[in-house]
Amino acid sequence: MNCIFCNVAAGNTPADIVYQDDEVVAFRDIHPQAPTHILVIPRRHIATVNELDAADTQLAGRLILTAKRIAADLGFAENGYRLVMNTNRDGGQTVFHIHLHLLAGRHCHWPPG
Repeated sequence: MNCIFCNVAAGNTPADIVYQDDEVVAFRDIHPQAPTHILVIPRRHIATVNELDAADTQLAGRLILTAKRIAADLGFAENGYRLVMNTNRDGGQTVFHIHLHLLAGRHCHWPPG
């Protein structure tokens, strides 16, 4: 498998990593859509949200709690941030390894578009 995010998680592709542990890796997006744009990924390859099942409940929660921790550590939790997960092509997913977008540093409008 030639997954760019699996390669980042394995340390084979350089990335500006802001957090990592045994289950997740978080790094700055190379095409940021906000002043702060961080991707939070599981180390284990899961292509889309549609592939998650009940056994992945803890991992899915871990992605969100990691984003919360990063927001606090980087000092923008109180001002606010947006978390986004895109699923499949119509949902805007371009890399088929689930990832949570953490966007901050500007006002996020609604609807997102």
